[in-house]
Amino acid sequence: MARLRGSAPTLTACLRERLEEARARTDQLLAPVSDADLMKQHNGLMSPLVWDLGHIGNFEELWLVQRLRGVRPTNPQYDDMYDAFEHPRRTRASLPLLDRQQCVDYLAAVRSSALEALRAADLDNGDPLVRDGFVFNMLVQHEYQHNETMLATLQLMGPPGYRPRIPRRLTGPAPMQEMVIVEAGAFVMGTDDRTVAYDNERSAHEVFLPSFWIDTAPVSNAAYSEFIEDGGYRRPELYSQAGRDWLASARVEAPQFWERHDGGYRRPELYSQAGRDWLASARVEAPQFWERHDGGWQVNRFGHLAPLSPNEPVQHVCYYEAEAYARWRGKRLPTEAEWEKAASWDPERQSKRLYPWGNELPSPEHANLDQLSFGPMEIGAYPAGSSWYGCHQMIGDVWEWVASDFRGYPGFQAWPYREYSEVFFGDEYRMLRGGSWATRPGVIRNTFRNWDYPIRRQIFSGFRCARDAA
Repeated sequence: MARLRGSAPTLTACLRERLEEARARTDQLLAPVSDADLMKQHNGLMSPLVWDLGHIGNFEELWLVQRLRGVRPTNPQYDDMYDAFEHPRRTRASLPLLDRQQCVDYLAAVRSSALEALRAADLDNGDPLVRDGFVFNMLVQHEYQHNETMLATLQLMGPPGYRPRIPRRLTGPAPMQEMVIVEAGAFVMGTDDRTVAYDNERSAHEVFLPSFWIDTAPVSNAAYSEFIEDGGYRRPELYSQAGRDWLASARVEAPQFWERHDGGYRRPELYSQAGRDWLASARVEAPQFWERHDGGWQVNRFGHLAPLSPNEPVQHVCYYEAEAYARWRGKRLPTEAEWEKAASWDPERQSKRLYPWGNELPSPEHANLDQLSFGPMEIGAYPAGSSWYGCHQMIGDVWEWVASDFRGYPGFQAWPYREYSEVFFGDEYRMLRGGSWATRPGVIRNTFRNWDYPIRRQIFSGFRCARDAA
């Protein structure tokens, strides 16, 4: 999200535009979903979509209406019902949730009052919450993040599925599984920004790292298929103890949403006699122009079943799968600091970049962001988005697991509320960096930190590997 400066009227207009654009995207994503599917809990890991919708409005009411304007709650029960800490996702379907039209009316009423708060805000000299539009940017980013959460829910919908129109996939060169060295030295990690950055991204601090190697691209489907075919899910020695525990309980053999080709070309009983004669002579195993690079896998993407593209980054893997693959390759996952240095540091200028390619805002030439591609693009499709070190697609396509716990940086101060970051610090979560195709451009940057349980696979997660230089 751009750091805006200038006159207060200009900033006010930009913030209003962002609020409206965020809401338009929410409406666009949910428009094809039936009322029944909005209310349904499609998976115990995710909320009913209508809860997310009501929560977006309630979060806006809490900060822009109640906090800034001092207005009493629309309904005190809403503040409880949409409290994510009081009601875990698995329990939210049992709440007396607002239906679609009630949510639409509630969000519209909240927005009207929120815009009054924006008009009255002293963006130049107000308290830190409103200065330079911080709280308004926070609300926009919050809605962006829930858009991505909604897409994870939509991916989990049962037949016939969400079934959006999936655009043509961008192609790239052959998957680049090379590594590049990042020489030893100090770099600046984190940021001091207080207009859009969250508290866990602050403060900027110097970190010294020894030399290390890092993959120039995320691990591809083709490369990950080799891991599967080599028994990667049947070799517990590749996993940590926690990973072995997960493997024993999960009983999976591939990333989530991968499905084996059913072998129809090897089952003559499915064919007529004429069909069997053709099958015996044709000796084919797929439609013409299909190429078998992926071990016979197909991928279910929002209800569309298609051949797995070997050149796309692998997606929907958990931390333990990523860790095992890296060990299988004789590598490891990068640390959070290593990932950020490879993505953000320019050693020639001894300066930090806001994005891998520089400080220019993300565009379709730089990265696969903004949700409407409904999946990753091929590795190498965004050469203009490479980092100084030549690492591709560090922003967009897939979130990347890194081998770090979620901790506060030196001098961390929770602000404006502990529940965004601080309450999650510890070794229970693992970090993800870089955003995915489902991430809005306005909520991603080299310093953005995401986290989740290491067993999670419904998120749009992949990884790249690293290894020590010595």
